[in-house]
Amino acid sequence: MSSKEFATLAGKRAVVTGSSSGIGRAIALELARAGADVLVHYARSKDKAESVAAEVQSLGVDSHILKCDLASDHLEQFVEQTWNQQDIDIWVNNAGVDLLTGAGKSLSYEEKLQQLLNIDVTGSVLLSRYVAKQMAAGQGGCILNIGWDQSDRGMEGDSGELFSTAKNAIMGVTRSLAVTYAPKVRINCIAPGWIRTAWGDTAPDAWQARVLQETPLNRWGEPQDIANLARFLVSEEASYITGQVINANGGAVR
Repeated sequence: MSSKEFATLAGKRAVVTGSSSGIGRAIALELARAGADVLVHYARSKDKAESVAAEVQSLGVDSHILKCDLASDHLEQFVEQTWNQQDIDIWVNNAGVDLLTGAGKSLSYEEKLQQLLNIDVTGSVLLSRYVAKQMAAGQGGCILNIGWDQSDRGMEGDSGELFSTAKNAIMGVTRSLAVTYAPKVRINCIAPGWIRTAWGDTAPDAWQARVLQETPLNRWGEPQDIANLARFLVSEEASYITGQVINANGGAVR
């Protein structure tokens, strides 16, 4: 089987939340390479979202942008709107709060926690439920959530406490929703390790060394590493996989 035939998504329609940059952008582009039409979601970065949509279209598939504040009370309507033109086959809940770079890093612990609960937890849980209901009522489909590999193991400090709180919730609800909506809807979760996104590019030397020390493959992960796994998990090649949290972390165990 050639690489072009493996994990093909031709004829599928996908939504990737938070896909204007980072891991979300990489997933959107990889699903497009596999042949899927991709709806690019954003909350504030319209210019970046339009750029990603243009990249997706350059790969020979359809794309347009979707705006929604995932902390809003209108998530069910947002999901219904995405079904207006055509059924959605693949939904990736990637969007999350950036508390490590930009304005977010100056918030108090309590403010950071509330933002994570509003967007990463409530937003992802409700979207997963609303999307799963739509898929189950139709032709079925696949949902993919994003967790964090250190949630299960623990990491010291404010960020470790905050992100493990949010991502453990996502990883847990993935397992339960997969049982609720089987067999028509498959729901899985990727738990990335040290991925070189915006924070990784500027992380201090001590953190750069820690990443290599803790990762047996001796390198940072790249957004494309997560995108490659996402493509497989939402494809027919993974049709017997559901309710799983799969680490993508270069072999890190502590």
